[in-house]
Amino acid sequence: MPDPEVEEVSRRRLPQTTAYVRITHQSWLQGRIEGEVQASAYEWQFEWRFKQGELSVQPSLGRALIKEPLTRFLEQCDYQLEPGGDYSFTIRAEL
Repeated sequence: MPDPEVEEVSRRRLPQTTAYVRITHQSWLQGRIEGEVQASAYEWQFEWRFKQGELSVQPSLGRALIKEPLTRFLEQCDYQLEPGGDYSFTIRAEL
């Protein structure tokens, strides 16, 4: 079994980057939220189909770095997000 103290030290050593999210469109009827996310020198557009739990992110450059943390953020906060709103979350990775 992994040592929790070692895991905590490893987690603290990862670089942290703040991702900034802007919601541009929301449709509860269609089950969809669209927006933009920016982290470090990267920028993406996304579409979150929350009824299906599907996230699409464009462009593909750097998508692997943002998709999983953005999915977690949206799953936790989607009902609190509003069009025109600006939000942020922390990514524990170097971008």
